[in-house]
This record gives sequence, structure tokens and C-alpha cells, in this order.
Amino acid sequence: MTACPQNRISIAWEVGATLRLAGPLIAGQLFAIGTNVVDVMLAGHLGAHVPGAVAVGASVWTFPLMAIIGVMMALSPSVAQLDGAGRRDQVVTLFGQAVWLGIGAGILMAVALWLLGPRLVVATGVAPTLVPDVAAFLKAISFAAPALGLYMACRGFSEGLSMTRPTMMFGLLGLLLLGPIGYVLMYSGPGLAGLGALGSGIAAALVVWAQAIAFLVYMRRSRRYRGLPWHGVSWRPDLSVICGLLRLGVPMAVTVLMEAGLFGAVGLVIGRLGEDAVASHQVALNVAVVAFMVPLGLALATTVRVGNAVGRADAVAIRRAGMVGICLTLLLQLVSGGAMLLIPGLLVTLYTGDPIVAVGAVGLLRLAGVFQLSDGMQAVCNGALRGLKDTRVPMVITGFAY
Repeated sequence: MTACPQNRISIAWEVGATLRLAGPLIAGQLFAIGTNVVDVMLAGHLGAHVPGAVAVGASVWTFPLMAIIGVMMALSPSVAQLDGAGRRDQVVTLFGQAVWLGIGAGILMAVALWLLGPRLVVATGVAPTLVPDVAAFLKAISFAAPALGLYMACRGFSEGLSMTRPTMMFGLLGLLLLGPIGYVLMYSGPGLAGLGALGSGIAAALVVWAQAIAFLVYMRRSRRYRGLPWHGVSWRPDLSVICGLLRLGVPMAVTVLMEAGLFGAVGLVIGRLGEDAVASHQVALNVAVVAFMVPLGLALATTVRVGNAVGRADAVAIRRAGMVGICLTLLLQLVSGGAMLLIPGLLVTLYTGDPIVAVGAVGLLRLAGVFQLSDGMQAVCNGALRGLKDTRVPMVITGFAY
């Protein structure tokens, strides 16, 4: 007679633990994507040309961005499993190798974006009036790639240790910095020459570097990390450890590239239809991406909960963590999907006052509402599998779907 109440208590505790982890992660994701929203809002008041250039540039930036994030997603489940097994003496060594991996991947992606990004824009037939500003945006934002790799190493390390508040803190820092920096660089004023799309790219790069450096300094100085064996650890690159992270991270990167790359490719194709179509797509995409941050945050929390249970070799806790994450995601996706289907016009008015752009965005947003449930389910199931370090199944399933 006591098994059922005890099970209910266990489930309730798991729900609470997942939400405590997911809350700061969702906030951090919203703050991170909020920087894109700020970019769109700043550009939106400079006519249709600048937001069109920023939108196309952001579509190309999606590819290196998701590649770096995907590879670095291998860190949090690895750290969570070590933490669950009580092997904290190994997590600092793993973090050091993740820093090498993140910065190396960032440099590689920066070079590729600088050299190939403008060529990709021209090859896809984007409106010729947009090409010069798109190329300027891409060359500026390419400098953010190494910083992004460092930031994701710090973030994956903290999240794997179930410390998710730093993700929220430094996401908020980026959001607070981007508004004034972006405004100064993008707009003209007394003694200032507005840089438009170029200013948007420079502002984004500066903000990512500020976030990465601040996160690293915080980790070395905060008392929350003082129990870790920072001293006596070799920081030299270890190819065996880096290759181990790559074996986990490359399938993750392929998965997220298949998902996000689809949106990036669509953004490039729409670029051929003119500035109004690009602006409408960007508004609708921003709303959908903001909504997606909720299941993504829950998926990241589920990864940590499942990974920690794997480290403890607790099969019951593994199943419970996965099912709680899935049920919470189902509930919240019903809310976001309903909002996109029922009040799309109200959401669009937050982004633009242009009637032509608004009409196009409303139609696209209703379509986005249809796939909210499946999108959220895929995210959280992938998160549970990452906790098990089973990264190839999501890659195969995603490739089949697209």
C-alpha cells in the first residue's frame, strides 16, 4: 500500500528537481535568443533593407553557430555522469580539454565563415542589393566564433555539475550589453556614423567575447567552484580526450545542423524574394525560436538529470527523469502552440508596424504553431538520449525526418 504514495513522492521530487534545473536554463536560453530579438528590433527601425541584410546574414551564421553548439553539447552529459559517479577529480581535466576543443572549433568556423559565407550568399541568389551588407555582417560576426566555443565550454561544465544559474546570469549579461552597444554601432547620431548591418555584426561579436571572459573569470573566482581540484591539473591538449568529446559531439552537431540548417536554408531562399519577405520570415522565426527555448531548456535539464542517474547506475531514476521531462514538455508546448494559432497578430505587433511585413509574419506564425508539439517532443527526447551518451539515434532520426 505504500508503494504508490512513495512513487508519487519520487515523481514529485523529480518534477521539482527538473524544474529547478530547467528554470535558469530556460531563462538563459530566452536571454540568449533575446539578443537576436534585440537585433531584429534595432534593425527593424532602419527600414526594410537593414533587417533584410541582418536576417540573411543570421541565416548563414546559423551554420557555424549550431556546429559549435552541437559539438560542445557533449560536455554536459559527460560531466553529469562523472559527477553522479562521484568522480569530480576528473571533471576539471575534462573541462580543460573542452576549452581547447571549443576555441579550436570556433577558429575553424570563423575562417570558414569569413571565406565562404559571402560566396554562399551570392550562390543562393540573394537580392543583389543585400549582398554587400550581408557580407559585412558575416565578416564582423565571424570573430564571435572562438568566444562562443569558450562560452559553451564554461556553460557545459557548469550545467553538467547541476549549476545552471550561471547560464541565466551570463545570458542576461549579453542581453543587457547588446541593446546599448548595438544601438551605438547601428544608428547614426551627433558625431556618430551608423554602421547598420555591419554594426549589428560587430556588436554581436563584442557581446559574445564579454560573456565568455566574464563566465571564465566567474568560474575561477566563485566559491561554488572552489571544491574542485583546479590545481595540479595539466592544461595541455590531450588528443585522446578531445577525440572522445568529438565522438559524442559530432553526431549532436549533425543533428542540430539538420534542424537549424533547414531554417537557415529557408532564410537564404527567402532572401531571393525581396526585403519584405525576408523581414516577415525573420519576425515569425524569432517568435517561434523564443517559444522553442522552453522545451530546449527542459531538454538540457533532462540531459543532466538522466546523465547524473546514469553515473549512479540507477535505472529507475533514469526512466523517471526521462518521462518527467517529456510530460512537462508536452504540457508547455500546448500553451505555446495555442498562442501562435490563436493570437499571432498580437505577437507580431511586438516586432513591426509595417503592415506588409505583419501580414506575411502572421501567416507564417500560424504554420509555426502547428509543429510546436512535435518540435518540443523531439528536443526533450534528444535531451534524454544525450544523458545516456546515445547521440547517434537522434542524428539518424532527424536525418530521416528532414
